[in-house]
Amino acid sequence: MLLTKDEGKILDGELGEGKQKAMQILKTIGEIYDADRLIPVTSAQVAGVSYKTIGDAGLEFLEDFAAKGARASIPAFLNPAGMDLKNWEEMGIPRKFAEMQLKVMKAYASMGISATCTCTPYLIGIRPKRGEHIAWSESSAISFANSMLGARTNRESAVTALASAVIGKTPNFGLHLNNNRVASVVFEIKAGMSKLTDFGALGIFAGRLAKERIPAFEGMNRSFANEDRMKSLGAAMAASGSVALYYAKGITPEWVVPAGIERVPIEQKQLDEMKAKMQSADSVDLVTIGCPHCSLQEIKEIAWRLKGKKLKMKLWVCTSGKVKEQADKEGYSAAIREAGGLVVADTCMVVAPIEQMGFKSTGANSGKAAIYLQSLCRQKVSFKDVEELL
Repeated sequence: MLLTKDEGKILDGELGEGKQKAMQILKTIGEIYDADRLIPVTSAQVAGVSYKTIGDAGLEFLEDFAAKGARASIPAFLNPAGMDLKNWEEMGIPRKFAEMQLKVMKAYASMGISATCTCTPYLIGIRPKRGEHIAWSESSAISFANSMLGARTNRESAVTALASAVIGKTPNFGLHLNNNRVASVVFEIKAGMSKLTDFGALGIFAGRLAKERIPAFEGMNRSFANEDRMKSLGAAMAASGSVALYYAKGITPEWVVPAGIERVPIEQKQLDEMKAKMQSADSVDLVTIGCPHCSLQEIKEIAWRLKGKKLKMKLWVCTSGKVKEQADKEGYSAAIREAGGLVVADTCMVVAPIEQMGFKSTGANSGKAAIYLQSLCRQKVSFKDVEELL
């Protein structure tokens, strides 16, 4: 991979050890994937934020990187942390965990990275344009940016996204190139797709079949395929496979689907069977909604459904800090609290230490959550739509 004269100076350490380390990371990745050069990116979204997922080793890396003088040179923001940064005590987060999580946040802050702590930056105004090159690392955010917005990003790791935040560039390979943004399987939708769990179940099914390929969807009902449901679809495909880009005819801004590729029909029966397979709990200790993070409209619906009712168990409605502020102003947070639930910001059920907190079975309306709650959080899962869960 060729470097410019200025990039070479960074690699040689002339602009400081922090930038040098970041350039070493990007150069190595670029050479592994046969990139010809580095290209500018307009933003970086950095995963590896929850202390639950990065542990002591991750924290040590971040503190060392910050101590070397690494600083963001472009707009950079964070994935969800392991707790609500303001109201972690109300969530019941263990104090020791909270102390370590706050150290993680301090390390990122010292590098100039915004503590947005959300997997849905596109819901808080960070919406790159079609064709815009970015370096994002949370799997569902990547999927939404590539697919629904038409931006361009690879599946960055937490480390490579952080390096791109420092340098302002990323290696030119993968989904940054036109030739690699071509679908290789078409799913013909013959199901009703009227519920959010239909989109989650479709995502699990399609992700397992597509794996790392780019799927396309035909026959999807546009009246049901709003942004909330499409983010659920993409998130489930990213979790069940490694899908970073998909196309949906008449919905996504791009449709790069050659003739003669594999076609797979999807019936409602297959989606119902997938929902049943993901069901492992008859009763739950905790109900969680917001994976990916809830939009204001989703929070509004929950508040409406809870009006005049009292919950018999814990409920977390997970969202970004910015959307929570809006929900507070509209009175939705208060309505949910009055029923006995919590609107929690900055975190979600997957990256919070729920198993450490004693939860053993969790309800969720998200295909992505249904996968990760079982595999990463040792939970039995009730995978149902919001109205059923509530």
